[in-house]
Amino acid sequence: MQTSLWKNRIMKDKNVLIISSEVVPYLPQTEQAINSFEIPKNINDHGGQTRIFMPRYGMINERRHQLHEVIRLSGMNMIVNDLDVPLVIKVASIPKERMQVYFIDNDEYFKRRALLHDADGKIFSDNDERMIFFTKGVVETVKKLNWSPDIIHLHGWFTSLFPLYLKTFYKDEPLFADSQVVSSIYAQDFEGVLSSDMKDKVAFDQVEEDHLKTIETADYHHLTKLTVEHSDGLIIATEDFPADLKSLIDKSNKPYLAYEQIKEPNAYIDFYTNKLS
Repeated sequence: MQTSLWKNRIMKDKNVLIISSEVVPYLPQTEQAINSFEIPKNINDHGGQTRIFMPRYGMINERRHQLHEVIRLSGMNMIVNDLDVPLVIKVASIPKERMQVYFIDNDEYFKRRALLHDADGKIFSDNDERMIFFTKGVVETVKKLNWSPDIIHLHGWFTSLFPLYLKTFYKDEPLFADSQVVSSIYAQDFEGVLSSDMKDKVAFDQVEEDHLKTIETADYHHLTKLTVEHSDGLIIATEDFPADLKSLIDKSNKPYLAYEQIKEPNAYIDFYTNKLS
């Protein structure tokens, strides 16, 4: 009984924001999608509160998963590369779990019936703008919810702008003043660069030049490097992790979980509560 009570208290009063490009049951069961479900479930089991955010891709069946628009959260425009892009927020509850998932939606960026690659496996040319829109859309929605996260756990390269924007564009936002940013890094799943002018699009949001050098070449390696530079904690969520990036993490002196460690029971809960400063 005492063990059970301790288990339920360890994350009590902790708010954890989960942000991912893939979450089950809405998308197929990749390692990232499964983690993006299992981790918040474990947090809830330990007494924490979670909110999950992901894009509303066109391939997600809204009727089956009972998505519905949240009118009070929709209606904002996000500025992306000097363009006004309307934001729609939808929400659904995961059956049998006490978890709500918020979906960032826009027809131009997410209506297509695909994730981040086209039918030939090529990366979409506007993924950089989709990333900026997703980043701003999540942050602005959390602000409207007036929900202050203690921990922000990011999953995958599509979320790699969040640490940068939270430390620069949103640095004066009190809701995130004490938030710790943890990033899970997964295997490389695209070749080449996202865009030749991604740096300029991010610079439009008044991000200082010193922070932009890393994404002059916006490939997997440099997006991961950007994540390492601006996160407070790191998770190596792939067995096939490049040695040079592992060396970069080691030199950063930031707390991290190795791939072998994440398989241990309650590894993430322990990391949140004992490893983050």
